[in-house]
Amino acid sequence: MNEIKEHVRSFILSEFLQGESPENLKDDTPLITSGILDSLATLRLVAHLEEQYSIAIAPHETDAEYLGTVDDIVRLVESKKDTASAN
Repeated sequence: MNEIKEHVRSFILSEFLQGESPENLKDDTPLITSGILDSLATLRLVAHLEEQYSIAIAPHETDAEYLGTVDDIVRLVESKKDTASAN
């Protein structure tokens, strides 16, 4: 598992799924549509990702298309990091 994925999983488990077994959070578990991430939790996650990885997430990137699963979040962060390092 890559470092970003491990960090995202750990953050979600500690902040939004306290007490939940880590095995229950799969890479493709729906986070927004299942209610794990509500609007406030999504804002907390975005703020954390922006601070942790020195990236900027646009408002249109805060929906299920970009933050719907752990895999989606990892793809978004990696694409932002790639863009930042290219500049």
